[in-house]
Amino acid sequence: MSCTADDLPLEWSTFRSLAPPAACSAETAILLPASAKGAACQPGSLHYAECNADGPWHFHDMHQLSYAFDGAMELESARGRNLVPRQLAAWIPAGVPHRVSFRGVRWISVFLPARMLPDRDRRVRAITVCTLMREMMREAIRWPICGAESPLRAAFFEAMAQLCGEWITREADLFLPACNDARVKRALGYTNRRMDWTLAEVCRHAGISVRSLRRHLKAETGMTWEEYRYRSRLVQAISALAETETPIADIATRCGFGNPSSFAKVFRLQMGETPRQYRNRVSSLASDDVPAAYPMRHADRINGFHPHERGARKWG
Repeated sequence: MSCTADDLPLEWSTFRSLAPPAACSAETAILLPASAKGAACQPGSLHYAECNADGPWHFHDMHQLSYAFDGAMELESARGRNLVPRQLAAWIPAGVPHRVSFRGVRWISVFLPARMLPDRDRRVRAITVCTLMREMMREAIRWPICGAESPLRAAFFEAMAQLCGEWITREADLFLPACNDARVKRALGYTNRRMDWTLAEVCRHAGISVRSLRRHLKAETGMTWEEYRYRSRLVQAISALAETETPIADIATRCGFGNPSSFAKVFRLQMGETPRQYRNRVSSLASDDVPAAYPMRHADRINGFHPHERGARKWG
């Protein structure tokens, strides 16, 4: 079975042709089928050499395990945002609305039919990547989503699905929760952008009292403002370490950790290694050879997104 433009999933042509992601929400997410048109759902992979995209809200008809060989992904669901840096993978259950931002990312997604792995939690997760997972993700490139079935292919993905049941339990705590209250949203936005502001300054600009912010944030997320700020600072520091050559001391200051020693202490506590060890490790991962990408030119030839496709809905 060979892949033609009409056989391929719609995902990346849809990212290019649809309106900006802000025009959509989790409630109006579109179905982007991972399986080939007219075919039964079968496991397989999609792999791209480089991707810069801000995707629309969407969901798939299969579970998705995504891993970036370099760069970082930011993954958003109705629950909030997950940073997925290079040492982590993203798990997205079938049917769960999400959107994703890529910047200079070489990545692979493995799609698994829901029948192969029940996921009762049905939530997006950032999970740690062991050596076995990384090597199996690389090997999965042999079998693109629209490739021919074979006993070897079936056995490989069956084993991978079984292992995923264990892998998805190894969750990394780099999740920034979302809130429904508009004032709390503004306050968290200021918290993310202005790491030098105090709680009183954040509340004044967001138009909410300190007491109200604390009450609503705790009720909706289970977190205090200080806990949210700490995690936001850590997430931004991880991105800076992986994606820039900014000196570690400067990152510590800009992300509100005060000095390099304090930064190193909290970073090791959360990540199990120092900032320098993390930077060196992800740099070495980026230099690894990655097999040739699934041909982007096929996706480029797909003529946009067609609302009559299975389950697709226009944005409101």
